[in-house]
This record gives sequence, C-alpha cells and structure tokens, in this order.
Amino acid sequence: MTACRRVVPLARYVPDVPSRDAARRFYDVQRLRRSVRQFSSRPVDRETIEWCVLSAGTAPSGAHKQPWRFVCVQDGETKRRIREAAEAEERAFYARRATPEWLADLAPLGTDDSKPFLEQAPWLIVVFKLMKGDDGGQVYYVNESVGIAVGMLLTALHHAGLATLTHTPSPMGFLSEVLKRPANERPYLLIPVGYPEDGCVVPDLERRPLASISAWVEG
Repeated sequence: MTACRRVVPLARYVPDVPSRDAARRFYDVQRLRRSVRQFSSRPVDRETIEWCVLSAGTAPSGAHKQPWRFVCVQDGETKRRIREAAEAEERAFYARRATPEWLADLAPLGTDDSKPFLEQAPWLIVVFKLMKGDDGGQVYYVNESVGIAVGMLLTALHHAGLATLTHTPSPMGFLSEVLKRPANERPYLLIPVGYPEDGCVVPDLERRPLASISAWVEG
C-alpha cells in the first residue's frame, strides 16, 4: 500500500525587489566570500552557529532522508587533538601522497602541513555524512545531498559575517575517533569558522567569468 502523502501550502519567499535585482544583490555579497586561514580569537556565540546549521538543514536531500550531521566544536582540547591528528595526515600527504602536479597546483595558495587555524578559529564544524539513517534505514544520493547542505552552510556563515575554510585532511577517519561518532557516520568535511584576523590576507585569485562556467540553450 502506498504511504499517505501529506501536503501543506507553499510558503514562498518573495524578495522586496525584482528578481533580477535580488539576484544581483545576492551575488554582490557572495563574491566577497573567500577561504580564510587567519582567524581572530574574537568569540562567536553559539546561537549564530545554530542558525547557520539550521539553514544548512533546509537543503534538499534524496527521499528527504537528510543524511548529514554537523558536529560543532568549541572545546579547546578537542580542537588541539583534531589539529594534531590532521597535521600528521597532512605531513604524510605533502611528503608522500601528493603528486608533483597536485603540489604545483597548491603552490599559489601557499598551503603546507601546518594547520594552526584548527585551534585559532573559535569553532570547527565537522560535517559527517550518514551512510545509514539513525534508525538503520536506507539513505540516497548521500554525497550530493551533503554537498548541497555544505554549500548552504558556507553561504549562511558568510552572510552572518563569518569567515570559513573548507579543509579536507585525507584520510579523515581520525575525526570519527576524536569526536566519538557512531559507525553510520563518515567524515565529509572540516570547516573552521570565525572572524578573520585583523590584517588577514588571501591569495590574489580570479574567478572564472560567466561565459566560462555556463552554457545556455534558449528558446
């Protein structure tokens, strides 16, 4: 028997300006988003992080299974343990795992195996993907669903005036151990969050123009 499908009226957001202007206004905010590796010690209150995580939780997901978990870490000792484990993996990456081409691509960003931001940022948000539901049920399109949610999380944090970095130490299994996560969760991404340090600098990068990132089939 088919399950009963419950529906409610759509509560639609309507901008206070024409759609074209709203889209441009959103872009003008988003174009200022940058990955940051220099964080201030200025605290960020938990409620701000909660609202941003709730925004991420509005993301679409396969069969509405919502296969994500956002573990928000403020505790200094836990951040220290995460940094130590991450730097151990990064040392192995830069010394043995990374190909010469990969290292050449990273060179303009100035990255290395030292990750002080993992302790400097007031919060770390560790994103886990659920390989099974908390009830043991099946989940669908996990990587796609969690990837969309992460994008919405980064956008929400940016709109709250916070800086972020998408950090992907590989492998990331140590995060499950340090944070004592259950077997149905797998580490997906590690995001330091906070205010940028005074005098913070970022690489001088250019984003690809519209013609380079889009194609159009118009009637």
